[in-house]
Amino acid sequence: MSYEFITTEQRGNVLLVTMNRPEDYNAVHAPMHHEMADCWDKFAAAEDQWVAVLTGAGDKAFTAGNDLKFTAKHGPQPIPETGFAGLAMRYDLEKPVIAAVNGFAMGGGFETALSCDIILASDRAKFALPEVKVGFFAAASGVQRLSRYIGRLAAQEMMITGRTVDADEALKLGCVNEVVPHDDLMTRAMALADDICSVSPSSVKATKRVLNRMAQIEGFGESMEHSREVLKDLAQTEDFKEGVQAFAEKRKPNWVNR
Repeated sequence: MSYEFITTEQRGNVLLVTMNRPEDYNAVHAPMHHEMADCWDKFAAAEDQWVAVLTGAGDKAFTAGNDLKFTAKHGPQPIPETGFAGLAMRYDLEKPVIAAVNGFAMGGGFETALSCDIILASDRAKFALPEVKVGFFAAASGVQRLSRYIGRLAAQEMMITGRTVDADEALKLGCVNEVVPHDDLMTRAMALADDICSVSPSSVKATKRVLNRMAQIEGFGESMEHSREVLKDLAQTEDFKEGVQAFAEKRKPNWVNR
């Protein structure tokens, strides 16, 4: 399938998906959200695709997350029902997705990685949920997933300060499964995907079906819907508008707390 903002390549039973806007640090705007949602729809339905590997084009960024320049120019745009990058609110995918984080993963970029099943990081990777610095919050599953994966105290500190952690700290916190030398990242990701392909795909799907059900029982979907409602309220504040505008103008925001 041909897309404008992502590329796809099938290698055996592995689908390699590359976010392909390197000039914008692979930031995700509305058209790219919809391309990725379509890609994951097709991956879910393809009988000969058992595992996916998701990475970013270039050496600098996995993805910078939400394209705030696009938002400042065009205003908030609707994204697919399956959420950020077509993954954050996709609750029924029964095939594993490996994130190969080749550079910085910021905001929605980190949330995209957290929406995958396994996270491999280059030793150059950096992670943050810096939304509070621009008038947002981590509404694309960062609040829910990071607090589940690394514990609430550590997650709260990252989300409330918006600070950046490097690959080694991310590993210590439990944000990633493994850190590998930058030049070895894709080799390791494909080897891991091949390892998964060597076991029963039916068993993998069954495992994910139970994990998906656990998330449902824990109220994950309801919490995500609540995040959407809170974000709608936040979008009406002066601080929200100021954060986006200040980012686009490359200046320090002037917060007014209303």
